[in-house]
Amino acid sequence: MPGPPLVTGATGFAGGHLVRHLLTRVPGVAAWAHAGSRTRTYEVDGRIAWSHVDLLDSDGVAAALDRLQPSAIFHLGGMADVHAAWRSAAPALRVNALGTHHLLEAVRTLCLDIPVLVTGSALVYRPSNGAIDEEGPLAPTSPYGLSKLAQEMVALRATGCRVFLTRPFNHAGPGQSDAYVTSSFARQIAEIEAGLRDPVLHVGNVDSRRDITDVRDIVRAYDLILQRGRPGRPYNVCCGKAYPISHLMGTLVSSARVEIRIQTDHDRLRPSDTPVVLGDFTRLERDTGWRPEIPMEQTLSDLLDYWRSAISVGRTAS
Repeated sequence: MPGPPLVTGATGFAGGHLVRHLLTRVPGVAAWAHAGSRTRTYEVDGRIAWSHVDLLDSDGVAAALDRLQPSAIFHLGGMADVHAAWRSAAPALRVNALGTHHLLEAVRTLCLDIPVLVTGSALVYRPSNGAIDEEGPLAPTSPYGLSKLAQEMVALRATGCRVFLTRPFNHAGPGQSDAYVTSSFARQIAEIEAGLRDPVLHVGNVDSRRDITDVRDIVRAYDLILQRGRPGRPYNVCCGKAYPISHLMGTLVSSARVEIRIQTDHDRLRPSDTPVVLGDFTRLERDTGWRPEIPMEQTLSDLLDYWRSAISVGRTAS
C-alpha cells in the first residue's frame, strides 16, 4: 500500500500551511525538514510523520523515500530567501537545483510511479510592466531567480517522473518570516503596540506593486495542480492583481492600535527592485478550476494578529 503524501520543506512558511491543508482531506502526512528546523509546533499532532532529511545527501534522500513509499510528493524544500541569495548565490543553487535533482533521481531509481510537484518561482521571468503568463520570456534578474530556473530545468529533464511545475508569485499570511515586506510591516506594528519599539515604521521602497496571494490559497492551488493539472506544464499561482506596497502598508497601519509614523530606511532597499510584478493565472483556472478566495484585507488582518500573538507569547515566556 502506498504511504502518505510527502511534503518537503514542511517547516517552511508555505510548507507548514500545505501540511495543514492536506490534513483536511487525508488521514496523515509525511513531513521532511532539515536537521536545524523546529518541528515542535506540530509534535502534538500524531497525523504528521516527521523526518530530518538533507536534500544534498543523495543516499539519505533515496533511503528515506524507499522506507516511506509516499503516494505523492509536494517538493517545497529549498532556499527561499531572496536577500540571502544576493549575498551568496551558491547555497541557493545547491539546495534548489541539486537537492531537487537528488529527489527526482531517487524517485526514478526506486521506480516510484507517483506525482511530484516542484514549487518554482515567478522570479524566473523577465521583468514586465504587464501581466505575465506562462509563455513569458525566462530571464531571471536575481541569483535566487537563477537558482529556481535551474531547479525547473532539472525537473523538466527528469526521466521516469510525473513532474508538475508551479511558478508562484508573492504570497503572504500568518506565520511568514519578517524578511518579507508585509510581514515586516506587521511585526513592527505589533512590536510598537507592545511598547517594544518607538512608534516608527521603517520601510524600504513602497512605490513598487506586487501580485500577492494569501498563502492558504497558494497551497490549495498546489493540491489542485497535483490532482487535476498536466505534468510538465508550468502553472502561475497568483491573484492577477498588483497591489501597491504603499496600500498594503497603509492598510496595516490603519489597523494599528496606536499612532505610527513612517520612515524610509535605505538599508531596506533591494539591490534590484522591479516596479511591477503581475501574474496571469488563466491556465491554472482553466485546468484546475482554482481561483483565489481570501481577500487581501483578511490576509493582512490575520498576519497582524499572528505577530501580536507571537510577541505576546514571547513576552510571557520571558
